[in-house]
Amino acid sequence: MSRLHVCSLARVPQVLRETGARSLVTLLDSETPAPRPADIAPEQHLRVALSDIVTAMDGHVLPAEAHVAALIDFAQAWDRAAPMLIHCYAGVSRSTAAAFIAACALNPRRDEFDVAGLLRLRSPTATPNARMVEIADVMLRRKGRMTAAIRGIGRGADCFEGVPFALELR
Repeated sequence: MSRLHVCSLARVPQVLRETGARSLVTLLDSETPAPRPADIAPEQHLRVALSDIVTAMDGHVLPAEAHVAALIDFAQAWDRAAPMLIHCYAGVSRSTAAAFIAACALNPRRDEFDVAGLLRLRSPTATPNARMVEIADVMLRRKGRMTAAIRGIGRGADCFEGVPFALELR
């Protein structure tokens, strides 16, 4: 079974070792250093430079269609031979949104509420970036269901750093 793993920047080396992931998505602002780990081939690493915001703010990069399109394209090109690891700074918002988006993109018939429920089950702290989800909802033609599903699970528990978790794909 294919898996998406999610963690914070600080946990990337550990989660790569533990899971054997060979594809990596990094969602950080352009100022945060995050070199590609040696075990990840350059073509298996997607770095998306965006801020963890939902409305425009001076000095920050608002998630946009180009960011979400790059994520969807990368996920759909993934061969699933080994797990994919998705991370942001804390492993709470951008990365959980990206995992939800990837799971929906890779399973077009899977119910969005089922995916969101699994996300909440695996991560009590997940608070997916609503703007990223809204953009993906339109791009994937989910007719508002992705957005409604994430609203349905509500905000995750407050934390400084999310605990690493996995989402199984069908």
